[in-house]
Amino acid sequence: MNDDAEQQHLAQANPGYAAGQLAAAFRTAAAHPDPETRRRGEERGRRWRAVLDGMADGLLKIGSRTPVAGLPAWVTPEVLRGGFATGEPSAGGALLDFEVATARRAGVPEERRALFGHFLSEDGLAHLHGLLDSGRYEVTVPEEAALLTVAWLVRAGEPDAALDLVEELAPFADRLRFSPRPAERPAPRPDAVHRSTVGDASAALARRRPSTAVETQREALAVWQPFGDALLLHWLEVTDEEGRVRVPRPADDRAWHVRSAELLRRYRDLARRHTHCTKHLRPKENLGILRGALEEAVAGRDLEPRRLGLLRHAVASMVRRRGRPGSATHTALRRDQAAQAALPSHHALAGVVLARLSALPQDGGVTETAPVVAPVSAKEADETGVPAGAAIPPAVRRPVEAALSASVGTLVERGVVPSAEVLAELVPQLVAAATAAAHPEPALRSLAAANYRAFRNRRSLLLFNLQRQVRVEELPWVRAVAAHRVDAGAEEVAAGVLRELGGLAVRAFPGTILPNPLIRELSVLARQAELGAPFVEELAADIFMGTFTPKFLTAARVAAELLGGGSLYERYYAIDYRAVRNLAVVEAGDAALRSHGVRTSPGFAALCRQRAAEFAPGPDAGTSGSWVAGNGTVIEQAQILTTHNLATLVHRVGIQPGAGWDEPALRCFDTVCLLTGRVHHNPRPLGTIKDVAYAWRQMVFHLSLCAPQEQRRVLDLMTEETARRPWHIAGRLAPALTGLRQVMDGAPADAGAGRRLLGWSTGGHWFRADPGPSARGTAVLRR
Repeated sequence: MNDDAEQQHLAQANPGYAAGQLAAAFRTAAAHPDPETRRRGEERGRRWRAVLDGMADGLLKIGSRTPVAGLPAWVTPEVLRGGFATGEPSAGGALLDFEVATARRAGVPEERRALFGHFLSEDGLAHLHGLLDSGRYEVTVPEEAALLTVAWLVRAGEPDAALDLVEELAPFADRLRFSPRPAERPAPRPDAVHRSTVGDASAALARRRPSTAVETQREALAVWQPFGDALLLHWLEVTDEEGRVRVPRPADDRAWHVRSAELLRRYRDLARRHTHCTKHLRPKENLGILRGALEEAVAGRDLEPRRLGLLRHAVASMVRRRGRPGSATHTALRRDQAAQAALPSHHALAGVVLARLSALPQDGGVTETAPVVAPVSAKEADETGVPAGAAIPPAVRRPVEAALSASVGTLVERGVVPSAEVLAELVPQLVAAATAAAHPEPALRSLAAANYRAFRNRRSLLLFNLQRQVRVEELPWVRAVAAHRVDAGAEEVAAGVLRELGGLAVRAFPGTILPNPLIRELSVLARQAELGAPFVEELAADIFMGTFTPKFLTAARVAAELLGGGSLYERYYAIDYRAVRNLAVVEAGDAALRSHGVRTSPGFAALCRQRAAEFAPGPDAGTSGSWVAGNGTVIEQAQILTTHNLATLVHRVGIQPGAGWDEPALRCFDTVCLLTGRVHHNPRPLGTIKDVAYAWRQMVFHLSLCAPQEQRRVLDLMTEETARRPWHIAGRLAPALTGLRQVMDGAPADAGAGRRLLGWSTGGHWFRADPGPSARGTAVLRR
């Protein structure tokens, strides 16, 4: 998804990007060894070819909210990587199976306009009313909610509103799918979310294959070592006390030769049936030596002196290493190895869990994972041959745990949600329920939630000139029922969900900035709750054109309200928040501040450029700053001034840290240390340095909300923690910690040995350099 779409200000789309994607797709389609991957490459190539053709003939206007000629902004376009529309609507294409089945039942032509007319008939509306009442439908693209909305309006006694909606949809009835998909079960509970479905978990387990390495080891333990013991015992029968092997002639010991022939027949049978382990085929291995000598003896040939010597050495070494077969030491060893070989494979255990999952609904989550990953029962052992009581290993448990359906807090606590990015994937399910809560009528509330979930799957377009992505309230069927919203109670619901999700993101992932998909969902909740909480996106440095929308200045003003007046954050980053407040007042009254027809904040942009020039290091000797890095320094200053949504969450939304602000500050510092360790010997460390600076900024923010004495205590803990880290971490962080302590003492961060830690630089970054031998020695002494 193109998460920076609202801030993309390029003058025109670059066909070279689309051509490059087309070439990559063709390479995959032509050369990839996997047939399914080749097929997907062919499909991607077809779509990128459509993009290039549409750009060439003018049917596509890349960068517009209406990129496809003849389709309004509310139509969901098919969008490829980078925000390029292909020209096809997502709800278009050939009729799906359920549409064909509906047309045949209704006795109408198998075409969309005929289906559209059928659903407006008495029978069709009755069918839609049944779906509304049962909830047994799916909305995968927003357009599939349109006719359900028409049916609801008719039943609610608003035929005029229904007719207006039908008239707006009718011009596209031949191209777009406006009817919902039938489902076997209603939508899941809105308060429970899951990262993957039971079907996803089943597919992951079904893809597991036996491990060749494990099966090879199992075969060696269960097959070839017992056979090797039998072969060794056979040779020990003709070995004297001094270790000399003497091969008897058939006339002298016929029984021994009969047993020899039987052992070779047994070997050939084992080799035919067990093909994983091939060690027995190697002539220089002990088993190969014993078997080769036995074949010579059975054939009636005398052993050559060299082969006889190898045989005697092999027999002696095998007895010396593991003991004589049948001895107490040897028996104990083989017993342990047999138990290890008898352990069921992950593949077999995955089959047991897969059978358990097959009894559950495949399109939902798992409400309780314990029964699914319980040890193998006696009944299952009888059915599968897997030993009863065998435990399910973590590798097999993970797909099931990822399908756990529970509150988002529970999923974070159990590690199912390991990052803010994964959290952002789940949040739309909760936001859909919060948004739909404005509709008191149950059927409309369920429909609104389904529509929102589908809308959030809509991929962002590449937009120019500060255009805004289509919002859910712009969809005609959403506008048609807007009068049925009751916002009073819904505001409280949205505010509660916003506090829960914002607080969870900050508490669980304090060292990570909020990802854009999560910011987008929080923005929806903030608008619904009418909190006046401005959320700002992370902007992409390679497409930034130096302009900010007014919400960035509004967010900076919120930060000024929280942190102005001499906070640690304000002093560390040398911010004049009083000037920020004054700038916000001035620009709020100037209606002429527009760029490309959209309001902008030139004062905020100028302030960010000024601060970037002051604080970002210039080019060093032998280096040259790039325009992307220059953009990055400006964007970083915007993040610093706004705290990148932290102040908004604390001051406007009212999130709380739980135990205290010192805890997230210390956890941020753990992230700083972890990321700093990845800079060492990294040939391309600038991206990691940027992440270090982001985590550091979050740390400074949390620390600023602590009392002064608490700030010093936490800084002392951080200094002690640094001393326990490797020298290259301690050495790199020492100037930053010194700078922070200097600010606490009333001096600037970048005075003397202290440095202000920023992520972007137009020249050589001081954090990139090896701390050197002095830092190594200091770190060692501290430890």
